[in-house]
Amino acid sequence: MMDVAANLEEIQSMIGQACKRSNRNPEEITIIGVTKYVTIERTEETINAGIANLGENRLEGFLEKYNHFGNKANWHFIGTMQSRKVKDVINHVHMLHSLDRSSLAKEIDKRAEKPVDCFVQVNVSGEESKHGLDPGKVIPFIEEIEKYSNVHVVGLMTMAPHIEDKDRLREIFRNLAELRDSIKEKKFPHAPCEFLSMGMSNDYDLAVEEGATHIRVGSKLVGS
Repeated sequence: MMDVAANLEEIQSMIGQACKRSNRNPEEITIIGVTKYVTIERTEETINAGIANLGENRLEGFLEKYNHFGNKANWHFIGTMQSRKVKDVINHVHMLHSLDRSSLAKEIDKRAEKPVDCFVQVNVSGEESKHGLDPGKVIPFIEEIEKYSNVHVVGLMTMAPHIEDKDRLREIFRNLAELRDSIKEKKFPHAPCEFLSMGMSNDYDLAVEEGATHIRVGSKLVGS
């Protein structure tokens, strides 16, 4: 198993090349180390390698790591959030990447001690197995949740299918970027919608070329 620091160097090099191709600044990209399948020890190695942002997708794993490391990292919750579990997590997260329904926004509003930065999850690919809103429903949803003052929509998130077809992946990422731009133009005070959380271990370079600001890298960084 390669060490995390070496893996990170390779990822940063790929991001640098992708930024060169798309005329972007690598400093615009936040790498979220997805530690959901790895041990406390491997997570510690990840933090020591210089990864400041960690992603977890299950309550139990999140709490185990949060209770161990506390504020040594910024914690991103990237999995489906059950409304009844919001109270256990929401005041520990730096960002939530999976806002996908009004009942969840309502519960966040009720439980959060201060506004929470959220990505609205969008099912761009239309796969039945994926969570997230249909692209056509995103703007009405954002308008609807304006009444929840603790919900601050900083961007959109999508999960692309695990496929080799680069053109299809680019199309998905591009569609999310276009939707983000159309929301940004509306200048909603509660939803500046500046960021794009997209791209994982197998496709983060394409995502960066198409405008990703937050990439969620697990296996390529920490192993599986």
